[in-house]
Amino acid sequence: MIGDSYKMTDSSAILNSVERDKAYGYQYDGLYPNTEEYTKIFEKGFMDTLQSPLSTFSIDVDTASYANIRKNINYGLLPEMDAVRIEEMLNYFNYEYDEPTGKNPFSINTEIGRCPWNQDNYLLMVGVQGKDVDKATLPKSNLVFLIDVSGSMDQEDKLPLLKNAFSQLVEQLTEDDRVSIVVYASKSGVVLDSVPGNEKRIILSALKDLTAGGSTAGAGGIEKAYALAQENFIAGGNNRVILATDGDFNVGPSSPKELEELIEQKRESGIFLSVLGFGMGNIKDNRMELLADKGNGNYAYIDSSMEAKKVLVDEMSGTLLTIAKDVKIQLEFNPYSVESYRLIGYENRALNNEDFKNDKVDAGELGAGHSVTAIYEIVPNRKDSLLYGRESLKYQTKEQVINKEYQDEITEVRLRYKLPDSNKSNEILQVVSYDNTPVNKIYLSEDFYFAAAVAEFGMLLRNSEYKGTSSIENLLMLAEKGLGKDEDGYRTEFINLVEKYEELINNRW
Repeated sequence: MIGDSYKMTDSSAILNSVERDKAYGYQYDGLYPNTEEYTKIFEKGFMDTLQSPLSTFSIDVDTASYANIRKNINYGLLPEMDAVRIEEMLNYFNYEYDEPTGKNPFSINTEIGRCPWNQDNYLLMVGVQGKDVDKATLPKSNLVFLIDVSGSMDQEDKLPLLKNAFSQLVEQLTEDDRVSIVVYASKSGVVLDSVPGNEKRIILSALKDLTAGGSTAGAGGIEKAYALAQENFIAGGNNRVILATDGDFNVGPSSPKELEELIEQKRESGIFLSVLGFGMGNIKDNRMELLADKGNGNYAYIDSSMEAKKVLVDEMSGTLLTIAKDVKIQLEFNPYSVESYRLIGYENRALNNEDFKNDKVDAGELGAGHSVTAIYEIVPNRKDSLLYGRESLKYQTKEQVINKEYQDEITEVRLRYKLPDSNKSNEILQVVSYDNTPVNKIYLSEDFYFAAAVAEFGMLLRNSEYKGTSSIENLLMLAEKGLGKDEDGYRTEFINLVEKYEELINNRW
């Protein structure tokens, strides 16, 4: 825990770019060449509710960012700013959301409380919980493991860990499932073709015999994988290619655009793509995330045997079974109650407001039992007049008609989705009001406190200009309040990770 002598209320010095380079240079010398690539994140600011009442984004159930952050901190490294995707940090953890009822595959859960880093504002927590299924009732799976065996995979946290991960998944399969294995390095090849899932000795032996070597130029690897998936297609089943790599890959088409188009084409035929990342120093995070998105799959980063168990065993239903596709969320904020708002994270998942009802626009998928969490920071409307202090306009009148009939409402949450085998969208709504979500209630849930702590840690890692009074001390207090039962130990691990980060900062500066 933090001693009385250390309180961090401003992490600017910690994340100074020069110091960051020094930190990476010190750690990576002789260990790993740092050629990692991340999509640039442009943090969104507060939106004026009168001018922009709608907030629209695609869901994201990827968790790779949190596992990657954990790996870096455990190695004594500061994660790169663009490696920090706060939505993936939030979605790494389970929350006690209400289970869906009736025919809807989702439930919508909301909670509001004071913003810990800005007491004048509120936080709105929105949680979407997917319906879970018993593993025994999972549809038959036709899985193709597309495995990178290039020379760069010859490290303990890459191919050996990959074998361990897939072996754990194989142990869960039945005689109704099918497994194929395609490998790629200097060339690509088929190791197994549609072996029944109960033939574990054959599958595990094939995995055990894999060795790394050669350059990463296995043209045709992904075509072979998709061809096997198509040949062994199971109608009504889970047909999926699982790409496992350290990120530096060229598995087929000559250009990234052609690869994306191939994955999109196969997606429409019912063959999805999931991506597992391994190792560090070479992760092409930007490409791996994009390919999983295009393939209606999820992207996870495997940094340990325990993480492999979490992704491929404990969350097997969600990883392998999609219960809804093209899932979009839209919130309409009430200007009578909310002056402005800011969605924390989801920068790379933003959609145009008109895309919400456009069924041609692709969005994220939700697996069985998976949940999605989003947090908004809200500036409540405290003015006597909604128009007080607004600039006069030449081409518009500043008078706007506010419907006071709904003055007790804060926002309306809209969820739009398609079932996996349908191209028709469904929509469900839920109103958040002062009646059903009182903002001044004394007791907030443990989930609320913990999610706020995770968001605060993400803002510190990114040195967000909206971090306010955020500090390690404050977020640890929140995380402790939100610890709950923690049966899987992930929340305790988060607290330990933050403490390691604090120790890393103290030892460096």
